[in-house]
Amino acid sequence: MAGASVPVLVALGLLGLVGGVGITAVGPGGVLPTIGLFALTGLTPAQVAGTALVTHVATGILATAAYTRSGQLREPGTRRTALVLAVSAVAGTPLGVLVNSYVSKRMFGLVLGVFVAGVAGLVWSREHRRPAGSRVHPPTAVVAGMGCAVAVAAGVVGIGGPMLTVPLLVALGVPVLESLASAQAQSVVIAGVGTVGYLAQGAVDWPLAVLVGVPELAGVLLGWRIAHALPTRHLKYALITTLLALAPYLALHG
Repeated sequence: MAGASVPVLVALGLLGLVGGVGITAVGPGGVLPTIGLFALTGLTPAQVAGTALVTHVATGILATAAYTRSGQLREPGTRRTALVLAVSAVAGTPLGVLVNSYVSKRMFGLVLGVFVAGVAGLVWSREHRRPAGSRVHPPTAVVAGMGCAVAVAAGVVGIGGPMLTVPLLVALGVPVLESLASAQAQSVVIAGVGTVGYLAQGAVDWPLAVLVGVPELAGVLLGWRIAHALPTRHLKYALITTLLALAPYLALHG
């Protein structure tokens, strides 16, 4: 964090806050701190991923507690989905951390840009999909395969599980709140396992993790309230627009 200008530090804090709102309100959102760390600092790809994942340990725990309190994680089907996602993350995340060590800064930016554009498309698709008429819980094998793939991707670029898991679960017919709840539990495991991997490489910038992570925690609580109290259509469209605008920049910035 040494040498960073005040505007950069403020921007990182704001991205943490908005990212936290996105995590619990719509799922995708945790990528915003990763984007900020990559675009606004001189961190290596491993440091970007490691520092971002550290912040997701706390946000995942807080979000899991919030969705337990509101009842979604007390529902047996949702709890089963969350457990399968969490277990599969134990296998997938270390592979993602390993892959990151072979990724150049240019390739990291390209991969992150593709992910960002892809998630924008998933959020848009979810917004235009008819709501499911009843609760649907996908087969365990499907959830496990999806959870492992998401964990690998999260380990590579330092994103939280909800970014990809929520749109994918909704596409499979799981209601939005149940999808958000399941993904938070997965995020704790992805972030915890990923943090251990990146700590072993000395690839965590703790001052930046605190700078981004504290506002992110505040955003998580705000986003949880938004998800339960207000229509999130405008927030979704704002997120889609932002992600699509940033994707080319990230790909070229690398």
